[in-house]
Amino acid sequence: MEGLPALLHGFEVALTAYHLGLMAIGVLIGILVGVLPGLGAPNGVALLMPLTFFMPPVSAIILLSSMYWGALLGGSTTSILFNIPGEPSSVATTFDGHPMAKQGRAAEALSLAFLSSGFGALVGVIVVTVVADDIAGFALRFSPAEYFGVYLLAFCAFIGMGGTHPLKTAVSLLVGLSLATVGMDTVSGEMRLTFGQDELVRGVSFLVAVIGLFGIGELLATADETEKVEGIAARVRLAAVLATLVQMPRHALALVRSAAIGIWMGLTPGGPTAASFMSYGVARRFSRRSANFGRGEPEGVVSPETADHAAGVSALLPMLALGVPGSATAAVMMGGLMIWGLQPGPMLFQDQPDFVWGLIASMYIANLVAVVVVLSTVPLFASVMRIPFSLLAPLIMAICLTGAWMVSNNGFDVLLALGFGVLGYFMKKLDYPIAPLVLAMVLGDKAEDAFRQSMLMSRGSLGIFWANPLVGTLTTLALLLLAWPLLARLLRGGALALRRHAG
Repeated sequence: MEGLPALLHGFEVALTAYHLGLMAIGVLIGILVGVLPGLGAPNGVALLMPLTFFMPPVSAIILLSSMYWGALLGGSTTSILFNIPGEPSSVATTFDGHPMAKQGRAAEALSLAFLSSGFGALVGVIVVTVVADDIAGFALRFSPAEYFGVYLLAFCAFIGMGGTHPLKTAVSLLVGLSLATVGMDTVSGEMRLTFGQDELVRGVSFLVAVIGLFGIGELLATADETEKVEGIAARVRLAAVLATLVQMPRHALALVRSAAIGIWMGLTPGGPTAASFMSYGVARRFSRRSANFGRGEPEGVVSPETADHAAGVSALLPMLALGVPGSATAAVMMGGLMIWGLQPGPMLFQDQPDFVWGLIASMYIANLVAVVVVLSTVPLFASVMRIPFSLLAPLIMAICLTGAWMVSNNGFDVLLALGFGVLGYFMKKLDYPIAPLVLAMVLGDKAEDAFRQSMLMSRGSLGIFWANPLVGTLTTLALLLLAWPLLARLLRGGALALRRHAG
């Protein structure tokens, strides 16, 4: 491997007392950022970045990336314990992580999340190490048509593999796409769906929507479904964490499959959020225990967490090699590189090998540090579940509303969060999935921009989405997934007809 000498040199750069200290500090700050809903890794990195302007670039990027890993793990903690995703990419973890916690399996759910995260990050770093020198040539093939193909694949995968109600999934997805169009049109400058409200000109904040749909909506549903809300007891011992570690080989297939999905979505760039949703949908479709998904299935925690971290790590590679960030956090980090006087692109590997390979080497170490830190705090986090819900609910509501305010220091966002809370409550009551709505809000504007750019390039011809084998494969696979529920029904009907005829 050509990068091995460079990687060894990177370890020489990263393995210093100063940089190890920065990793530990960054992870701890990141966990705090991830636990606080409404803050999130991109905002956390942006807030921390001014403190790095007087540091050497390699030290600064090690601190920021370590904070990123900690934020991803912290987001998983609140997703499991409170059903409030601290990070957008942790939304899919709530589907089975929170039910496991309500069943008294908080330690198991947290341990599964952290260990899966560590595995996904490790595989992601290994892939980054191996393909770092070759990724530029592949990623340069991506035009707006290829980007739209990736986003379309994510949408169609949710409809085709999202469960037993594809029509409800499609409705939820369309609602999310509509919300993604609110605000100023980036092409024409016209206002869309603002209804005369100046506060909507900047669009609907994704974080505000998530806080309302999951945090407030869950509180309303829980209060309505139970006459007397009891606190959830969670007895946690270190032995439970070790027992979960021993059971990890049982999920080997889910780990490998989810890591592959995460790496693909990180490199192309679908991003960690889309990767976690897609991985969850694929796991639900192909698992032997698919009926248990949404009720506390361990694989429903393993799959999104593995894909989330694999994508988070992989997303840094196109940012470094091409200046094309694969996630919101990578975009913020790319801004930091420019402030430090570094220009992302293929020449960065040639001109700044200490920076690039020091960062890659630090990923191995910082992710190990992050997993050790969060595993050691599992008993502390899970003990929160012993607090009676009657006391915890007002605190969670206060955190949600504070988080909504923190997004942009705007009281209108608090009202929006309450509105999304009511929407989440009714969606849960009517059995409409929330995840497709969230996914569409994340990727809707990117998909629209990619589609419109593609139409301008092709002068309105849809043939551009089959113009080469790469985009043609993406588009065809997306359409097959979209039609899969109907095709599966036709195949089952045909099989039954054959059996009756044979009988």
